[in-house]
Amino acid sequence: MDIQQRLEALRNEIRRHDYAYYVKDEPTISDYEYDSLMQQLMALEAAHPEFITSDSPTQRVGGKPLEGFETIQHAQAMLSLGNVFSEEELRAFDKRVREALIAEGLLSVGQLVEYDCELKFDGLAMSLRYEKGVLVSAATRGDGQVGEDVTANIRTMRSVPLHLSGQYPEVLEVRGEVLMNRQDFLALNERQAKLGEKTFVNPRNAAAGSLRQLDPRITAKRPLRFFAYGWGEISPNHPVDMGNTQSDRLAYLSSIGFMVAKQRETVNGVEGLWQFFQRISTIRAELPFDIDGVVYKVNALDQQQALGFVSRAPRFAVAHKFPAEEATTVITDIDIQVGRTGALTPVARLKPVFVGGVTITNATLHNEDEIRRKDIWIGDTVVVRRAGDVIPEVVRVLSELRPSTARPFVMVDQCPVCHSAVERLPDEAVTRCTGGLFCEAQRKQSIMHAVSRKALNIDGFGEKLAIQLVDVGLVHSIADVYKLTVEKLIGLDRMGRKSAEKLVAAIEASKQTTLARLIYSLGIRHVGEATARDLANYFGRLEALSQASQDDLLAVNDIGPVGAESIVRFFAEPHNQEVIQALLAAGVVVQELATAAGDVVSPLQGKTFVLTGTLPVWKRDEAAAYILQAGGKVSGSVSKKTDYVVAGADAGSKLEKAQSLGVMVIGEEELRALLGM
Repeated sequence: MDIQQRLEALRNEIRRHDYAYYVKDEPTISDYEYDSLMQQLMALEAAHPEFITSDSPTQRVGGKPLEGFETIQHAQAMLSLGNVFSEEELRAFDKRVREALIAEGLLSVGQLVEYDCELKFDGLAMSLRYEKGVLVSAATRGDGQVGEDVTANIRTMRSVPLHLSGQYPEVLEVRGEVLMNRQDFLALNERQAKLGEKTFVNPRNAAAGSLRQLDPRITAKRPLRFFAYGWGEISPNHPVDMGNTQSDRLAYLSSIGFMVAKQRETVNGVEGLWQFFQRISTIRAELPFDIDGVVYKVNALDQQQALGFVSRAPRFAVAHKFPAEEATTVITDIDIQVGRTGALTPVARLKPVFVGGVTITNATLHNEDEIRRKDIWIGDTVVVRRAGDVIPEVVRVLSELRPSTARPFVMVDQCPVCHSAVERLPDEAVTRCTGGLFCEAQRKQSIMHAVSRKALNIDGFGEKLAIQLVDVGLVHSIADVYKLTVEKLIGLDRMGRKSAEKLVAAIEASKQTTLARLIYSLGIRHVGEATARDLANYFGRLEALSQASQDDLLAVNDIGPVGAESIVRFFAEPHNQEVIQALLAAGVVVQELATAAGDVVSPLQGKTFVLTGTLPVWKRDEAAAYILQAGGKVSGSVSKKTDYVVAGADAGSKLEKAQSLGVMVIGEEELRALLGM
């Protein structure tokens, strides 16, 4: 056996022991024997460094500290899940799924849906990318499209295989959760306290903090675990049999080296779902890690594909959250926060209380009417609730404990930030500051919104910097961001020349933007990301949008009278027009559309398209964007109302459904012809 063969044999033996110990929790050798194998491998690699590989067990210990986290674009979006909180909501979910599958011809009337039931881990979502079986990158969820590159830290976790075992596709993205067991969390906090270092609030907080260390050597010392529960990109036309159901896929992930929760079941119908929820509720406290609910997924993958997605969540899955945790505390004061649109939100300042895994000191009171409805006074003893990541809220007042010193809340008549008058329109529950961008609070919030990833996308421009720039008077509107120079930035806190140069480069790069991004960045009330995209596709040019009447706007998909009025009012405000002109004068270049959906009647106008399979050139979202720009519609499922199915390689059940219904099937080349491209 030559040296390379000896090295690989040792590595494979250690990998087997790692899998048995860290994934299966069934150690096969003693610690002494394991350490002996590692020492042999390290000695051989030290003698033959030319044969060291990135997936060797010796390469897990973190290297030098990172300067900062880079970002990774997810090949497939990491979506969130919709939630249900009651048996009634659960039955409504099952009913929607059944009706949709019956309509698609994938379920018979009276037939029960088969579901895969899993745990909802209370950790940090993660995507691991493997190429030719070797771990090449790891990224947090981030905003679902782009996450932080934490590859160096993930490599230190022994429950994450650096090299997959068995059979695997050329590219495989494994999705799952990084977490910390409760006992490990307690031991970590005890060590941190003895060292006089920061302790963590709960296991989730500890896992996130450990994973986001810039020094991987610190992460290597933290007892983190990774549980797999899904997948992202998988290279097409792979010969590996991964199964045709969710439960098959989880079993496959377990077989190639991943830890998968044992507490999972395949059930039929809503009764099976409800029974699983109740069973897990009874053993929740006995689990070694924290969960905040369970997850139900339609088991058959072809049914998942047919159900598709809505907005940012799949239609085929839902999280069933445990009831919110509650605690009792005292309201010491009520402050007013001013939001980006001038909304004044009352916030209760609380005597600190531990609830839902964290210590909370604030709770939203929503608006003045809500305070009156619940009869909340300053000084009251109240019950507060927190569920998952939801902002804590006051559930009810224990009025029998109200002290004589308690006093009622009175809404301010001036903005607490800029002292402008406030107003409350007759049909609204929210009181607003009339100061507009004159108001410093609105200015800060509007700038944070404008530079965010989904708007102008200025990398490295965070909340603290936005606040600082407004405070020192360098930025009064988003247009001023484009006047920033390295010299102006160097004088700010924690801003050296290198950081300043990097930020100015990011600002310069953001000058090339799309019309949809620019519209979204303006922060128009009632105009979110999807509406901004619809407006851009319909009007094509910023000038056309700014001159649109309410009737013009009502012709746009999903825009009603309130939204149309808000858009007209925004563009009628001279100050807003000045900011837009200043942006253009500063060099912002908007990629406007040569042909807008509202200008012409194209062959695609009003036609419904379904995209399936891998197209030769375009990605599916690119093709969808072109269809929308031409006035067409894009659906996730095939029905009799579908006009065209655009099919690529490995089209699957949607193509079969189209053929059975007699729907026109075309390829990318024919789609390009319809688009005139």
